[in-house]
Parts: sequence; C-alpha cells; structure tokens
Amino acid sequence: MYDRKQVKLRAKTALGANFGIVFGTLIVGGLIVGASSIAALFISGPIAAGLALVELSVLRGEKVQFGDMFKGFNRFGTTCGAGVLVGIYTFLWSLLFCIPGIIKTYSYSMTFYILADHPEMKANEAITASKNMMKGRKWDLFVLDLSFFWWILLGTVTCGLAFIYVDPYMELSRASFYDTIKDQPVAA
Repeated sequence: MYDRKQVKLRAKTALGANFGIVFGTLIVGGLIVGASSIAALFISGPIAAGLALVELSVLRGEKVQFGDMFKGFNRFGTTCGAGVLVGIYTFLWSLLFCIPGIIKTYSYSMTFYILADHPEMKANEAITASKNMMKGRKWDLFVLDLSFFWWILLGTVTCGLAFIYVDPYMELSRASFYDTIKDQPVAA
C-alpha cells in the first residue's frame, strides 16, 4: 500500500549517504541535456533542409543517397539561421496564446522546402516566401495533417512500431503538398 511518508523517508535516508553522487549526476545530466538542447537549436535547420531536399528528390523520382540528408550543412549559415528564426518567430507568436503560434507554424512550414528548391535565398527570404505561399492554404495543410489522426493513433497503440511507416508517409505528404502548391498563385 502506498504511504507518502514512507516513500519520502526512504528517499531521505538513501539520499543522506549518497547526496554527492545524486547531486553530481543531476548536475552533469542537466548540463548534457542543456548542451544538447543548445546544439539542437543550431543543427535543426540544416537537418530540416537536408530532409526537405531528400523528400523532394524522392517525390520527383531523382536519385537519392543517405548522405544527402546532410546537404543542409553545406549552407550552414542560411539553414541554421532559418531554423533559429523560425523557432524564435514561432515562440514569440506563441506568447500571444497557443492559436497564433500554431497558425504561424503553418505559415513558416514551407521554409525548408523553399530553401531546398532555391539555394540562392537567404533565411528571411525563405520564411517570407513561405508566409506568402501559405496565405489561404494553412487550413488545407492543417486538414492534411489532421487526416493522419488514425495513423498517429495506430502508431501510439503499437508503441511506435507503426511510426516506421507513418512518419515517412506524413513527411512525404507534406513535401507533396509543397510541390503541388509551389507554382500556384497565392490565394487572395
């Protein structure tokens, strides 16, 4: 039977003789997680750009190699900048409540596909192009994402096993969405 006082007493007793090791591992663990979070901030953009390039190449029937996913690092400044800026912009919009953050996530969602197709663009140019491209289309992408609800549920029920199929399917669907709308005029 659960007894909160006994649980806390047991923890306090164990901590008494082992405080140094527990405290030390928590600090080092926190530093590692913090460092990897900071690193993730800087590598998420190049990885996203590389994945967008791979997804578009696959959709277009082009030859793809595993190493192509790292091609975003060839333009590290631009792709890293895009990742950081999209993160900052989305965070700032999210401060206004959840809904504006979600809307802006969809506004910026085509940024890395645009960078894959237009290597000459700078980070903010691609973000602006994504915002323009998604005018009147955010709802369409949201509905596309929502159409995967049962797939996501299946992935959850199978403890992630179904995600082996579902994640690539979802990502290629988003790339296909981009490829479909990229040459269409922006909605009014």
